[in-house]
Amino acid sequence: MKKEELVKKGYDGMAKKYHLNRSNFVRKRELELFSSFLPKKAKVLDAGCGSGVPVTKFLVNKNFSVVGVDISEGMLKLARKNVPKAKFVKSNMIQLKFPKSYFDGITAFYSIIHVPREKHLKVFKKFYQILKPKGIILVSLGADEWEGIGEFHGQKMFWSHYSPKKSLKIVKSAGFRIIFDKIIEDGNEKHYWIIAQKTTPQ
Repeated sequence: MKKEELVKKGYDGMAKKYHLNRSNFVRKRELELFSSFLPKKAKVLDAGCGSGVPVTKFLVNKNFSVVGVDISEGMLKLARKNVPKAKFVKSNMIQLKFPKSYFDGITAFYSIIHVPREKHLKVFKKFYQILKPKGIILVSLGADEWEGIGEFHGQKMFWSHYSPKKSLKIVKSAGFRIIFDKIIEDGNEKHYWIIAQKTTPQ
């Protein structure tokens, strides 16, 4: 089974269970900081939106115009119910079909870690492309270097990430200026968080 198909099938199978668990992981401080850089009624993409709670819902409550994308139809079904004011699209993060310079901001919570790490640069280049000049990203990445398949909420799941040092290098090489980066522990999970701004080539 392809890695993407494994992730899709896994999240389809655990959608309700995952929603009940993940809704606790708000990272409100980072979301508030991210939001402070955005204009009023900003266009925001939530990449790997899951069930729409808490991130898409938080962004909608800020009166932003929000689009959520996910590869799991099970997750999107929940998201459409949970956050009716947002628009939801089925897509993976590498094949996002949005115009250039379209969004003011992009969030990606616990989602890039399911993309094969050799494609992470491609993901960030795509984010750069669809962001407006000086657009902002808020993303979580792996807190260490690891790739593998394991059990997650009763389903098989695939994870793939570099060390924070290498991830930081990738984000910068895609054209972003780092505003904030920190390894943060949530319960028994650690993630590497980055807030960064699109820079325009000199």
